[in-house]
Amino acid sequence: MATLPNPLPRLATDPSGRSLGLQLPPGRLVDETDEGRWHEPLLWLADKPAAPGTWKMLGAPAGRAGLLPVLVDAGGAMAGPEEWELSPGLTSYPGDHDAEEVLAEYWEEEAGEEEEHVEPFGSAWPGLAGACSLAADPDSRAAQVADELTDGTRSWPKEPRLALVPARRSADIPAAIGWPGPLNYENDVARLCAVLRSWEDRFGIRVTALGYDTLAVSVAAPPTCAAEAEAVAAEHLAFCPTGGTTTLRAYAGTLVGATRWTFWWD
Repeated sequence: MATLPNPLPRLATDPSGRSLGLQLPPGRLVDETDEGRWHEPLLWLADKPAAPGTWKMLGAPAGRAGLLPVLVDAGGAMAGPEEWELSPGLTSYPGDHDAEEVLAEYWEEEAGEEEEHVEPFGSAWPGLAGACSLAADPDSRAAQVADELTDGTRSWPKEPRLALVPARRSADIPAAIGWPGPLNYENDVARLCAVLRSWEDRFGIRVTALGYDTLAVSVAAPPTCAAEAEAVAAEHLAFCPTGGTTTLRAYAGTLVGATRWTFWWD
């Protein structure tokens, strides 16, 4: 995929990141993939769990250096990105894909099998939801959600650590590292990143946390009523099917005013 110059190699001889305008805590560069070591680091990962305030302290200066923050779950059975079998070589460029075409394809594959679960829509793709009004600055909302995910009261992420990724925009972070989370559903995560780009534009999302098969985004412009939420829910169920565990209407009820969306692929 097309990328900007990667500033991470500079951290090999400058671990504090001072030459990049950073003051990094102890951490390490990650270049392990499913095919061995990548030709350059894919991300920087802090050695210790993040705490509330970590994102805000490092996120803005990292962005000026060409690095974007994301929390990485280093707990559980697949503890951290070294265990995830990252696959950057299999990843295309998110800008080469159209979000609506991607979602329409997923919808037609999934909704036809469980049509009763997607009312008020049917097996035909209902189209993209309209943009919602911003309720907060997207980067400020991301910092708020990151604080919530690192306050020690959540069951996931089990061990959130801050990572810095060379990416053009937050939506591209999964593609930039070759994240394999939705592998059983989609082999090229850049197609999902195209959808995330569209959500950035319409809902002010930021990719805030990644686990082995789990993705959380902050939401600065959530739906504010049932009709808006149902249209957004259709996109979510195409993006990450629930396997019929809930109806679209029931799921939509959880989206009204929600500041975080979380997706899990089996």
